[in-house]
Amino acid sequence: MSIRKRDYFNKIHIIKGLILAFCMSAFIYLAYFNIEYKLLNSILGIFAIYFLLSFKKQSLFYAGFFVGLLWFYWLSFSLVYYDLAYLMPLLILFLAFAYGLIFYLIAVFDNIFLKALLVFLLSYFHLLGFNWFIPELIFVDSYFSSSKLSFGIILLTCLLAIKYKKTNPYIFILLYFSLNIGSNIKIQDINIKITMPEFEIKQNEKWIKTNKINLINKNIELINTAIKNKFEVIILPETTFPVLLNKNIKLMNVLLEKSKQIDIIAGALYYENEQYYNVTFHFSQNSYKIAKKYILVPFGEEIPLPSFFTKIINDIFYKGAKDYAKANKPTNLNIKGIKFRNAICYEASSEGIYKNLKGIKYMIATSNNAWFTPSIEPVLQKILLKHYSKKYNITIYHSINGSANYIIKP
Repeated sequence: MSIRKRDYFNKIHIIKGLILAFCMSAFIYLAYFNIEYKLLNSILGIFAIYFLLSFKKQSLFYAGFFVGLLWFYWLSFSLVYYDLAYLMPLLILFLAFAYGLIFYLIAVFDNIFLKALLVFLLSYFHLLGFNWFIPELIFVDSYFSSSKLSFGIILLTCLLAIKYKKTNPYIFILLYFSLNIGSNIKIQDINIKITMPEFEIKQNEKWIKTNKINLINKNIELINTAIKNKFEVIILPETTFPVLLNKNIKLMNVLLEKSKQIDIIAGALYYENEQYYNVTFHFSQNSYKIAKKYILVPFGEEIPLPSFFTKIINDIFYKGAKDYAKANKPTNLNIKGIKFRNAICYEASSEGIYKNLKGIKYMIATSNNAWFTPSIEPVLQKILLKHYSKKYNITIYHSINGSANYIIKP
């Protein structure tokens, strides 16, 4: 083996990469096991940024490789439901090598100032359109703010500490300015009785024809129970009705009748003009509104490539299925006189859905996490929602199939 090859396969670089990946991923796995200590997350986060700026490119490649594994291994789980399980190892390795290359390129010029700038810009780079890798997430459940300004201060502090630690030991005082002091903006609790029933419907059972009637009956039963218990609004998860709901006139009429007594928020599929949509229905007072999904899942609901490649991929891997259609802007729902931004699963963890809120302080998010459970996906999703809730001062009501429901306040 040549000297250059030995340099890249040196076990020291592998160990350093593992340590950095651990520091960058610990907050996810600690939250997964319900271990949420702000001090621990703060310390590990600072170490992660310090190592990210100080390690050489060889170590950073391994760090990115392990970060790709630890953060996103679960993306491969959905392939099982497309009869593509044989591609799972390839997808996992692709993600690992892709993030390894991204981390490597951060340090390729061996300039700490350029490295800090590239790390700062990392959250604006989305691999194949997938936008869940945001480095500042490591500070969401810490004593530091996860804002871009705070992240920049932490980067500057670590940069100066590496460059001048021998001459100025007080550099870390700068971290005071990145602390999460708290917002003065207060969002009042809404005076609406809302219920979000828990769902644990397995993905491989959801779309079996013989199960559909049972799932529909379960939803109707939950609506009846909510009415009996005097709730004003019931929120059911993404595609909780596994049908083209607007084409099922009998079921639509049942829900419209129920909506005279309770507002019903429910996910389903929608068919219009020979196109399929993933939507949220809002039934209220014998009428309904449809909120079409605005941001689709890359390679799940749409192929973010030119149409020629899209057709080839859909023909080979998805049995010729077409991409879902989407709305041209986010949809707001008026529920009991209060405006809510609607978000369906991936949308809630995408910054685009939070644009042009125009004073809206509440969001209803619906998800189907059964695609990826059991895994850390629901935890990472929740951390992302916490990040955006703080950034945009919005309260999020999240109804989910496959993991626990929750309400996030800024």
